[in-house]
Amino acid sequence: MNFTIVPSLEKREAADLLVVPLWEGSGLAGRFFSGASKETVEVALKSGDFKGKNGEGMILYPNLDSNQEKEPRLLLLGLGKADQVSAESLRRAYSNAVRLALAKKAKTVNFLVPEHKADQHEAFLRGIVEGVFLTNYAFSRLKYDALKENPVVLLEKIHFIGFDKKDTLSIEKLKTIASGVYFVRELVNGNADEVTPRMLAETALSFEKASAKLKTIIFDKKKLEQEKMGLILAVGRASPNDPYLIQTSYKGNPGSKEHIVLVGKGITYDTGGLTLKPTEGMLAMKCDMSGAATVLGAVLTAASLGLKVNVTAVAPVAENAIGSKSYKIGDVYRSYSGRTVEVNNTDAEGRLVLADALSYTVHNLKPTCVIDIASLTGSMVLALGEEISGFYATDERAAQDLMAASDKTGELLCRMPLYMDYKEALKSDIADTLNTGGRDAGPMKAALFLHDFVGTVPWIHIDFAGPCYVSKPKYYNPTKGTGSGLRLLVDFLEKRSE
Repeated sequence: MNFTIVPSLEKREAADLLVVPLWEGSGLAGRFFSGASKETVEVALKSGDFKGKNGEGMILYPNLDSNQEKEPRLLLLGLGKADQVSAESLRRAYSNAVRLALAKKAKTVNFLVPEHKADQHEAFLRGIVEGVFLTNYAFSRLKYDALKENPVVLLEKIHFIGFDKKDTLSIEKLKTIASGVYFVRELVNGNADEVTPRMLAETALSFEKASAKLKTIIFDKKKLEQEKMGLILAVGRASPNDPYLIQTSYKGNPGSKEHIVLVGKGITYDTGGLTLKPTEGMLAMKCDMSGAATVLGAVLTAASLGLKVNVTAVAPVAENAIGSKSYKIGDVYRSYSGRTVEVNNTDAEGRLVLADALSYTVHNLKPTCVIDIASLTGSMVLALGEEISGFYATDERAAQDLMAASDKTGELLCRMPLYMDYKEALKSDIADTLNTGGRDAGPMKAALFLHDFVGTVPWIHIDFAGPCYVSKPKYYNPTKGTGSGLRLLVDFLEKRSE
């Protein structure tokens, strides 16, 4: 997908479609244009059929006899009320424009940029460009008959009419970040039989070809045994696919002592183990490696952007299968830190692999800040739905930076309390801790379990079980695997880079 910036309508190239933005109740939001297109728009507006509500779209067909017309179709695009505009409202509006364009098999589109004030420019650019780029994606490689009848068409060339040439670098940056989102989506939407622990390890190793500043270390099963990572080994032992620990580092600022470590849960398929999930609960469990995909994608994107930050992705990857070697409810397993865990629910495996990964990170990588991200608890989805992630933090600066990133990216966060007295529910009679403490306050108890493995290092735990894999595509997430969290973490890293 290529893009160009065009200073005015008169200088635009021919395209399959022209997107004309309008405000609700106040008409054209773009620069004035004349000819048959203007007349066509005026007729449509006088009819009252188009109101300009956010995301509303109407396809029109101007008189092509006019020499001024360069597109066979116009798309009226509603932006909502001008006094309520935001980067997120623009993402959603322009996302719908792309959906409508793709429905017409358009490959080249001229996007007319709404006029706006100078202090609105960053939000307008981010909202419009991300709405377009994030929506221009399809996961179709597992289809066959459907593709023969209806081949997937994506936008190949995009013209932004009204941005300035000096915006080119900003748009290129957003395009790179969108590529990172695509990377995560490809992994999350892929078959679990394909996206195995080994495949993720090999993917991380391939990063070294992308940048000399990227270095990957892989712990295979033998190395995990040598390092005594008993929790990762327990979770993965019933699967024919061996578990791994992946470590990918990017040194963008070698002179700095700051080292941010992103830890991502990588359960490539989760049956629940002996605490077997029902069919409905297992359908989406190929997405349970979303955390690992997100942290790997974030480090790759940071390197692609050349951010001046030192960051490492640590991903414990395993398949929670069921079989004669399944780890057992009621048994005790020793973690990398030495703490022992009595397992009372094998479907709470994510916190187990994260515990070993977090302990390893704290003891070996000298992190100044640790952020773990995981599709950890269904209870978080019940609490916040599919559009909001919950997070727990022990460091105010990191929490504030993360909330600032959320405001910019539209990846919504809700800070949750970390009430230490609830650790009482994790007490075991025969081990140092239980892995679960009952259904009430389940997401917090999961966070409290992890808290014991990070020591005093500034730490944030993000539970994005809702946003990482949605029940149906929505807005600029055209597939169930959304790539959520990638933009959030990259923006956090960019702020630290500054």
